[in-house]
Amino acid sequence: MGKKQETERFMSSVSVGPKGQIVIPKEVRDMFGIAPGDKLLLLADSKRGIAIQKQSVMMKIADAIFSGKGSEVDAGEPEEHLEEFASEIRKQCARERDPHDSD
Repeated sequence: MGKKQETERFMSSVSVGPKGQIVIPKEVRDMFGIAPGDKLLLLADSKRGIAIQKQSVMMKIADAIFSGKGSEVDAGEPEEHLEEFASEIRKQCARERDPHDSD
């Protein structure tokens, strides 16, 4: 099982099942308040890796970018890139709410 490093940190290995699924350890679900039925957004970048976050958190990030606070999200990233990112977050979250709706 995983090893708790500090109260804010947790490390564990997870296995990928035959359908490509992973189980988020209970300690991590508790840490982030993830409950059954919550929607998560998976972000993948071939250079930066994979991140999983609650959709509600990602929508707050998108809102911050669109309200002109993009430099607080990622100071090194050009504003137009951040706005594209925020737009994609909103599109993905909208698709999750209505999977039959297209771009």
